[in-house]
Amino acid sequence: MEDNKKHAILSASGSHKWLVCTPSARLEEQFPDKTSDYMEEGTLAHAIAEFKVRSYFIEPTSKQAYTRRINKFKKEKYFNAEMLKYTDTYLEYIKGLVLENHEKPFIAVEQKVDYSKYVTEGFGTTDCILIRDNTLVVIDFKYGKGVSVSAEENPQMKLYALGALEQFEFLYEIKQIKLVIIQPRIDNFSEYVLSKEELINWAEKTVKPQAEKAFIGVGDFKQGEHCRFCKAKGACEFRATENMKIIEEYKIRTVLDNQQVGEVLTKTEGVEQWLKDIKAYALEEILKGNIVPGWKAVEGRSNRKLVDVEKAFEILKANGFDEALLYERKPLGLTDLEKAVGKKELVQAIGDYIEKPKGAPTLVKASDKRENYTKISAKEEFEK
Repeated sequence: MEDNKKHAILSASGSHKWLVCTPSARLEEQFPDKTSDYMEEGTLAHAIAEFKVRSYFIEPTSKQAYTRRINKFKKEKYFNAEMLKYTDTYLEYIKGLVLENHEKPFIAVEQKVDYSKYVTEGFGTTDCILIRDNTLVVIDFKYGKGVSVSAEENPQMKLYALGALEQFEFLYEIKQIKLVIIQPRIDNFSEYVLSKEELINWAEKTVKPQAEKAFIGVGDFKQGEHCRFCKAKGACEFRATENMKIIEEYKIRTVLDNQQVGEVLTKTEGVEQWLKDIKAYALEEILKGNIVPGWKAVEGRSNRKLVDVEKAFEILKANGFDEALLYERKPLGLTDLEKAVGKKELVQAIGDYIEKPKGAPTLVKASDKRENYTKISAKEEFEK
């Protein structure tokens, strides 16, 4: 987790951008930081996770004090009951890592680390650090459930590890690094191990030269998946130029063969997302009072809703409408059942009645790790 009071220009969380597209860090400075309900929710979940780990390992808290603090969290705007469950999962996973060693390891939470030896003014804040058996363990808590995050060759985690290594190496004999990402809402627990030498080699040969260019804003722009997370994504001139080149290239007046279809799909993969980003940027500009020639903002579609459901239903019942007409009874879906009953308990009770049907075919790149789609024959479907 990044330091929320002051951000490094070359932050660890933004390293997947500036390590690839070095001018992007300075370009992003022109745009304000944004927040969202998802980000606020994640910030609160991190605070609860930190409190639980700190209370268990570092600053033991009485039962009464613990309950008072949790109750205070419950009053926060973005709190929901699931946070307690998933932060418990985070704590239990760390307990498991601790129990792997016979001796009590060194533990730190929300530890600020400095990796400026390799990245100018580089610093950040780790969620949790363990040091045991010559191993530095860097743990990151991800509350999001949209994209599964891997610890393997993760630049954010590796930069945190560099900072932690620099800070604690003189106290502990560290020989290897273990990176751990705990993403409990989608059951993602990713671990990756590398040697200290491998980490330092990456820092010297990859990070340092790229960081030098990124800090002064030079180097080559590069379009890719990282653009989705760039603050300049909707207004980046390079990205616009690259996508327009692609569009101009395919003014084909004949029927495409499969070879051409594959080429078009590959080269235009980022165009659809770019169009969404530039539309979002145009809307922001118009709402600020700026003019985007040929475009304007209008009121979008909205749905009617009851302001006070309970009061409205009371009036309907007082006017003789049967209560049965006002409600519908329907079974919970599997996800809601798991929340109500418990995932393990649900499988034990009705596992024989749960099935996962074959998904519809969807187009992905050939590098995708999933197996190729195969049609089920009519006979197989009938037997099933």
